[in-house]
Amino acid sequence: MKLATFNVNSIRRRLSVVVDWVKRNRPDVLCLQETKVQDSEFPLEELTATGYHVTYRGMKGYNGVALLSRVPPEFVSFGLGSRQYPDEPRLIHVVVKGIPVINTYIPQGFRIDSPKFQYKLQWFQRLRRYFAKHLFPTRPAIWCGDMNVAPGPVDVHSPEKHKDHVCFHEDAQRAYQKTMAWGFQDVFRRLYPHRQQYTFWDYRQPSAVDANRGWRIDHILATPVLAQRCTKVEVDMGPRRNGHPSDHTVLWAKFSI
Repeated sequence: MKLATFNVNSIRRRLSVVVDWVKRNRPDVLCLQETKVQDSEFPLEELTATGYHVTYRGMKGYNGVALLSRVPPEFVSFGLGSRQYPDEPRLIHVVVKGIPVINTYIPQGFRIDSPKFQYKLQWFQRLRRYFAKHLFPTRPAIWCGDMNVAPGPVDVHSPEKHKDHVCFHEDAQRAYQKTMAWGFQDVFRRLYPHRQQYTFWDYRQPSAVDANRGWRIDHILATPVLAQRCTKVEVDMGPRRNGHPSDHTVLWAKFSI
């Protein structure tokens, strides 16, 4: 199974990038985040024309997740299923060929002194409870997407400058690690313990890509039984160097199943 994740930062603006990447690479599953479009305006026809089954949930201008799969999903659900909190379009849970895939767009957090940062930390707690309710750590499962967390110093340029950033602050890292500890492993870091490679480069720094001033905040994780069958993980720089790029690029992994 080849699975990829990509924060598109508007599916309509990046539609040609997504379609081109899918045609060239033919993943079994492609998880998209930050689609920024309400369902009635989602480019379903253009994406299904690639031969993929498309699952999506969005809202106007913000958030939004989608998933393309070569075979029809056996199960589909959206959101964390809590009545206490607003059910933003940030999570798709599907089962493809018997394997649960959770595609998430974690809240960014805005500033560490803002309620939005606390919401981010709570979101991780709720997600861990979701895993405990719907998955089993001893069985195959994949969790992927834009986590908005760089887990360690090797995962961000100039880490000493970013200690108070919402995507690198120790509270965000701790919340992410606690959610992972339910039973997931970072397959990129498992294969490449010391590699410094990023998936996001800030638009506001025009030379960020060439200077490699980036962040590794997009991740693919798997339960141990599946993580040990991950044979390859790569960051594809092509979409980020495209003429109309997202600020993220594609991360993909291959599993021998």
